[in-house]
Amino acid sequence: MNIVTFCDVDESLFNPDFNVEHFHSGTSGNADIIIINIDTIFEFEENKSKICNEKYVSIAVIEDDSDYEAFKNFGIDAWIRASEISQINNIVNLVNKRLLS
Repeated sequence: MNIVTFCDVDESLFNPDFNVEHFHSGTSGNADIIIINIDTIFEFEENKSKICNEKYVSIAVIEDDSDYEAFKNFGIDAWIRASEISQINNIVNLVNKRLLS
């Protein structure tokens, strides 16, 4: 599974079986899962056709409820609070099973 992050997420939080790439460092162009935050939503929207597989899932990292309100018009598939980012691997596994399988 290929994960592309548009925001800083500690790579050590992810299952070692996942390939994690950072958008700003270059990507292979076949993302299954995208991780964004409020600061990177527009950058993601501008580049998603270049880096995402036909079927992909987006996960938003939110700081507070106002971030959720801003994201809800973008069709984000899943959300995680920044304070709970250590649980990101659980969300990735869940969306993989429910949305990508």
